[in-house]
Formats: sequence, C-alpha cells, structure tokens
Amino acid sequence: MALSIRQNEILELARSEGRVLVEDLALRFDVTLQTIRRDLGDLAEAGLLDRVHGGAVARTGMVNLGYEARRRMNAEAKAAIGAACAAMIPDNSSLILNLGTTTEAVAQALLHHSNITVVTNNMNVANILLANPGCEIMVAGGALRRSDGGLVGELTTQFFEQFKVDYAIIGASALDADGDLLDFDLAEVRVSRAILRQAREAFLVTDHSKIGRRAPARICSLSDVTRVFTDRPLSDDLTRRCTTWGTGITICR
Repeated sequence: MALSIRQNEILELARSEGRVLVEDLALRFDVTLQTIRRDLGDLAEAGLLDRVHGGAVARTGMVNLGYEARRRMNAEAKAAIGAACAAMIPDNSSLILNLGTTTEAVAQALLHHSNITVVTNNMNVANILLANPGCEIMVAGGALRRSDGGLVGELTTQFFEQFKVDYAIIGASALDADGDLLDFDLAEVRVSRAILRQAREAFLVTDHSKIGRRAPARICSLSDVTRVFTDRPLSDDLTRRCTTWGTGITICR
C-alpha cells in the first residue's frame, strides 16, 4: 500500500519508540482519534504494525530495529547524561541499573570504576560491564524480553527484594508535567518500584524526549527520586516542585 506522509511518520515513531498511542498521535498530528485509528488499522492490515489496546506496536521481526533506533536517538545527550550520573557514583559502592538505553549509557560510563557491584535486569548493561574487571555483576532472573534484553516479571521483582544497594539508577518511558514517572508495561513498573524500595538513593536518567510524554502506568513521583539527570531544563513549575521535594536536577550538556 502507498503510505501517506502521516502514516510514514507514525510507522517511524513506532519503530523508534516501540509503541504508539492513539491519543498521543492525535495530539501530535492535530487530527481526530478516529483518523489515527484508521491510520493504525491501515498499517496493521499492511503488516507493518500490530494493534494493541490504545495504540499499536512495531510488528514482531521489526522490534530489534526499533530498539536499535531508540539506542541511536539522542545518543550524544544520553552519553552526557550517563557520564554525569556515573561521576556521582563513587568507587566501592553498590547499585541497581534497570532497563533503558539511557541506563546503558550510564553502564558505559562506569567502565573505569573500581570495586563496584551492579545488580541489573538489563542484559545489555551486564554485557557492557563485562569489560570492567572491577565490577561484580549480578543479573536478575525472570522472563527475557527479546525486544530489548530486559528481564521482567514476578521472579525479577523477588530477586531485587533480596538486596539493599547504595544507588538505584532508573529510566522511564515518560515524565509528565506533574512530575510522575510513567511507563507502558505494568510488569516493568512493578520491577522499577521494587528497585526504588531497595536503594538508599535513586537517580532518574532521562533525555528530553521523555519529558511531557504520556504513558498509562505510574512508577513513582520525582519526589521519590534523589536527583534527575537530563539534557534540557524542566519546566519552571516542575523545577519549583523539585526544589520543594528536595529533588536535585543536573542538566547534562
């Protein structure tokens, strides 16, 4: 089928982000919900997307491409965020790194740290840190998500409950205007909450593309986070809220 300009853009968004939502697309393109549903239906019929409740996901077989595209998106910003976050992690400490391409950038920046213990449900993080002989790596059990190398599920949650670490470093799919961290996958949300409970300090790492986005499942509030590392300033309102909450903000260039 011949795709419209809008349908091509929707397809690229699905490939880069893994999932698109009807309401977000309608706002983005300034069209009706019905128009977006029709676009997604056409793309699904053409075998390019799979419909899910509230939106669509990249078709199986295209998911790896989507992950690689996400990894490349804002790569310089993610590298800066990773470096700034890692600079605040001292040697001789323990930490948990969860899923996401930005947490993987943190792992890359930890390659020269010594005597650290990293607990993770991210196979990519584990593989990156194999190059650091001064890092003890502990990998969670659970169901392996082939799309991004993540381990999720009840076993993963139970695994993290056995630890108490110095730092949790987490990512999120979205950060809304109220300061709530959001995600699309409830299983992943449960794991993230468990990680936050088991850490003395929590760092959020997120590039600007996640700020102002929407997703249906709530992880926590920025008030539950020690510091947020991002590449662009938060809104004035959210910056004031962070000041009230005692949440630090590091803008990484």
